[in-house]
Amino acid sequence: MTITVLDGGMGGEIQKRISNSGKGLWSARALIEKPQIVVDLHREYIEAGARMIITNTYSTIPSYLAKENLQTEYVRLTRLAGKLARQAVDAGSDKVLVAGSIPPLSESYRPDLVPAKEVALPVYQNMVEALQPFVDLYICETMSSAAEAELAASQAKRWGNGKPVYVSWTLHETPGSGLRSGESLADAFNKIAYLDVDGYMLNCTCPETIESGLIELAELTNKPLGCYANRMGRVPEGWTLDNALETGRRSDVTTDYFVAQSLRAAVAGATIIGGCCGIGPADIKALSRALTAFNQ
Repeated sequence: MTITVLDGGMGGEIQKRISNSGKGLWSARALIEKPQIVVDLHREYIEAGARMIITNTYSTIPSYLAKENLQTEYVRLTRLAGKLARQAVDAGSDKVLVAGSIPPLSESYRPDLVPAKEVALPVYQNMVEALQPFVDLYICETMSSAAEAELAASQAKRWGNGKPVYVSWTLHETPGSGLRSGESLADAFNKIAYLDVDGYMLNCTCPETIESGLIELAELTNKPLGCYANRMGRVPEGWTLDNALETGRRSDVTTDYFVAQSLRAAVAGATIIGGCCGIGPADIKALSRALTAFNQ
C-alpha cells in the first residue's frame, strides 16, 4: 500500500510571515499582499516530501472577503490561488498533485451557520470552475455536516470536469461522537452516498479522533481514505474566526506524536496523510520520512 504525503497547514504559516493575518481575511491576505509567499510555502511543503498540496482557497470566500469589501473578488482570488499552486508544482521535477480546497462558506465547525442552498450553490460552482484549470482533484474540506458536504461536493461533481472529488469531514474532538453537527459518520456518509464521491477524508480534528473515525469509515466504504489532523485544542461552542473565543494549541502534539498518530491512521486505512492547522513543513518532513519506511 503506497501512501501519498499531503501538505500541512497554510493559514498558520502565513501568520508567521504576514502580520494581522490571523483574523479577518485570514490566509487570503497573502494572495492580496504577498502572493509569492503562497508559492514559497507550497514549495516548502513539496521539498519536505508532500506529493499533494492544497490550494490556498480556504478563505477566498465572500463572507471573509466582505470584511474588507472585497467579496466581489472571490472568483479572481480563487483562480489566483489555483494558479499559484500549479506554478509551485510546475517549478519542480517531482510528480505532485494539486487539490482544490472547497471550504465552508461561513465559519469552520459551525453547522448552524451553513448558508442556504440558493446562496451556497452558485458560490461553490464559481469556485470549482475557477480552480478547474489548475487542479487534479477537489477536496471539500472541514465539512461540519452532511448538508454542508452535500452542497460543496454536488457542485464539485457537477462542474469539476470529471476530476476526482473527496469529502473531508471535521469531527467532534471526543472520539466516537461523530461530526460537529452531532450526526454520526455513518449517517453523514449515507446522506451523501448518492453523489458517489471518489474518496473520504477527515481533517482539522485531533489525531486520536481521526484514528477512530477512519476505522468507522473503513467499515462503510472501499473507496480511498485520507486524513490531516491538527494541533488545535477543543473548539469552544460559538467560536468564529474573529470573536474572543480561543481554541489554543495542544503542546502534547509534538512532531513525534503527530507522526506516530499518522502511522496509526495508515494502519487504519488512510492512503493520503498530511496535517492541518498548526502542522508545518518540519512536521511534514518527519512524516514523509516515516511513511517512506512504512511504504517499504
